[in-house]
Amino acid sequence: MLDIALLLILLVWFAATVVRAYRLARFYQIDEYKSNRFARWWFGKVERVLPGRSPVITGGAAVFAVLFSEGGPILPAVIWVIAAAWIGWPRPEREVKKRFVATARAKRILGTAFVIAAVDSVVSGLLIGEIIDSDRLTIVLAGVSGYLTWLLAPLWLMLGNIVMTPVESLYRRAYIRLARTIIQRINPTVIGITGSYGKTTTKNFIADLLNARYRAYATPKSFNTMMGICRAINTDLAENYAIDYFIVEMGAYFPGEIARIADLTPPHIGIEVEVGPQHLERFKTLERTAESKYEVIASLPPDGVGVFNWDNPYIRAMQEKGYPATRIGVSRQIDPATAPRDVRFAATDVHESLDGLTFTVHDTHTGEQQAFDVPVLGVHNVTNLLIAIAVCVNERMSLKEIAQRARTLKPAESRLVRQVTAQGITILNDAYSANPVGSRSALAALALHTTGRRVLVTPGMIELGPLRAQENKALGAAAAEAATDIVLVGPEQTAPIKAGALEAGFPEASLHTVDLLSEAVAWTQRELKPGDTVLYLNDLPDTY
Repeated sequence: MLDIALLLILLVWFAATVVRAYRLARFYQIDEYKSNRFARWWFGKVERVLPGRSPVITGGAAVFAVLFSEGGPILPAVIWVIAAAWIGWPRPEREVKKRFVATARAKRILGTAFVIAAVDSVVSGLLIGEIIDSDRLTIVLAGVSGYLTWLLAPLWLMLGNIVMTPVESLYRRAYIRLARTIIQRINPTVIGITGSYGKTTTKNFIADLLNARYRAYATPKSFNTMMGICRAINTDLAENYAIDYFIVEMGAYFPGEIARIADLTPPHIGIEVEVGPQHLERFKTLERTAESKYEVIASLPPDGVGVFNWDNPYIRAMQEKGYPATRIGVSRQIDPATAPRDVRFAATDVHESLDGLTFTVHDTHTGEQQAFDVPVLGVHNVTNLLIAIAVCVNERMSLKEIAQRARTLKPAESRLVRQVTAQGITILNDAYSANPVGSRSALAALALHTTGRRVLVTPGMIELGPLRAQENKALGAAAAEAATDIVLVGPEQTAPIKAGALEAGFPEASLHTVDLLSEAVAWTQRELKPGDTVLYLNDLPDTY
């Protein structure tokens, strides 16, 4: 009977462990299977390490197992089964923004994690059965051991990933080889684009403008990692021999990543959009960020073309390195009449309205000028547009032709997209991500709306490293000027925003804090009326 009781306890705990590991796999996937980031999330809060009342329930079950063990092992085993079921039964999740995608890799990691957990359960059971002579102590230790197996579900996932690393490496190399073969066969002109932010929007602008005359394909959405780019190549370019230009968004979370992407897709045109604190949490310093971003320029051939945002001091320093021979700078801050030779395209007379942006582009090398009227919001987009214009002019398109095409441009998904609902409420969707420069532009766009209430809904900015509190406090101060109401999502991470807004004189009665985005949305649905405007600025992943 003791063996049956022991087996029953361990089986129920193992089942609970499988459920817990499966649910946690979503967070591991969000962290891109980076174990250091996942471990930081795991240990970030006590309730993730010791969920709910599980220690209390486990301790209570151990006490009851001792008290009722006189009549044999069955009743104590039932007590443990009830405790395991109570602890392991999945509770409804408060809010799910990104659901788990059961990719082939995810299945392999999960399957391996389940095997590791099973081995842990079996070995624990055998050791307890062999070493412990007391039936009472055996039952207690079996329950506690099962609980520890359940508690360590995040560890089993990470170990599963480690075990599968050689297998994943084989799959990865094969996938990259296929992508490399396709690129070499199609041989498009590759435009590599990088930056701390603004990459996706600028990439889309370039693709849309080039498509007025050529056939351009850009990596979809925010595919900017090695495997994401390979997926785009292997899925969309495999038989597409008509492509003239392949525009590759090159992201980086560590030094050398852009260089590896550039080795797969050698660019002839390299673009530097911005260097800022967007991923300072990973790079630690802006200097290291700039060094990583420069890899796209270093990968260009001598006859390649570099396009630089001259207004950014880190990028200006890249341009001043003198490589390649053809370097095109753009600026929305400098006077074209006094622009240095490095700045070829400059914007003046920038005006933003609810209809979009108007400005004049000056080609300082030829003296040509052209008025632009673009239906996108956000003054920061003038820089992104200047970069796209520079690329297109380099590829033999005229400013007039580009200006005509620019009238049809649209913002990228969730990048300051404006829409008016059937109820007459204006929504500014800037929820994809947030950085200090883009946030100020988004707030300026909110301030353009002069009828009704202007509501900011935000969880704040993340991954800014040591600048996080400072930049979020500045965001609060800027919001105090642009918004009539502020709804903060998450009291802990938005505390600096609240402090900045209140110090700027924002009325506390108009500042609201909620725990979940769904609560913020419910607030806007309840409070807003026709003529009101709401800006959704950033939407944090489930790991925050």
